[in-house]
Amino acid sequence: MSSSLVQRVVALGRALRSRGVSVTAAESIDAVRALLTVDVADREDVRMALRSVMTARRDDLLVFDELFDILWPARHNRVGSGMHEGRSQTRITRAPNAPLPAALSLESWTRQGDASGRETIPVRRASASPGSGKQDLEDLAAGASGDIARIARRIARRLALRPSRRWRQRRRGARIDLRRTMRGMLRTGGDAAYLARRDRLVRRTRVVVLCDVSGSMELYARLLLRFIHALQNAFARVETFVFSTRLTRITPMLRRAAYADALKALALSVHDYSGGTRIGDSLTVFVERWSELLDSRTAVVILSDGWDTGEPEVLSAALGRIARRAGRVIWLNPLAGSPDFAPETRAMRVALPHIDVLASAHNLESLQALARHLVL
Repeated sequence: MSSSLVQRVVALGRALRSRGVSVTAAESIDAVRALLTVDVADREDVRMALRSVMTARRDDLLVFDELFDILWPARHNRVGSGMHEGRSQTRITRAPNAPLPAALSLESWTRQGDASGRETIPVRRASASPGSGKQDLEDLAAGASGDIARIARRIARRLALRPSRRWRQRRRGARIDLRRTMRGMLRTGGDAAYLARRDRLVRRTRVVVLCDVSGSMELYARLLLRFIHALQNAFARVETFVFSTRLTRITPMLRRAAYADALKALALSVHDYSGGTRIGDSLTVFVERWSELLDSRTAVVILSDGWDTGEPEVLSAALGRIARRAGRVIWLNPLAGSPDFAPETRAMRVALPHIDVLASAHNLESLQALARHLVL
């Protein structure tokens, strides 16, 4: 397969992400593999192969078709080389001399090659540099929130109704308290004039969320931030922090009725959004400044892909301190949803001995499964 064809697929993925379509690097790779199974000289075959891999919702189809027509004009019926002379050409309507959108320009890809002509494609990885913090947070307000809100309410309801082993006296309790009832009979000469009742105490679980918003997590930030906002507004005992190269407490910012308003507050306060990653240093700041949040009834949820530029020893020490104080440590890794996932990064290897649950967080189904892990 020619490098120009791969460049077009990568450019299409970037353009789709800029329009709000969730296309990960793995899906771009699958799109290239899909082209190996079709006739790349047939434009319609190429379109259907790419659309089947790079779209997941009905709303994404129109966006995909629009961007595909720009990158694969109908006059280029043969994608890989020249055109078949016998094929008919279909024109698309576009203003003459209209420039392509910046995200769709392929000229930048040729400028990224070295002197030998070899192509270099940027790949997301861990970085130690801070980000600008304001460029993408405003865009996260888009998208449907109904499903995420329902999942958050379901989790909050399960946490709020979690019964404890301890009992307390209640006027309309579920069970009769025989011991207290018999004590009352002593005062009435053996008549059961009053039936004492009791009910179970509700276990007061606290959830502490530490969300990675570094550059390597950018593709998943939209889903995770919306979920955290919905969970915090449905369950009062939630403390939320975000980190990249530094740790920021965002609990007060998320206590707003509108998600868009919360994001505006985050854009002003989180200055390293989509920047580098220093997980160990951020968790160290957490245990040093907010250790009072940790007890046996606290579930700590870390949302991160495990790409870290810090020292593994720092991360191991911080996680060890958290694990000794918290009731449960849950690490949600969006990459764990891949069938061939293995925790091979340095951060994940040192984290495994200190965490109780390692699960995925790449879609709504994985977030819905979080409920069973949070119950202590």
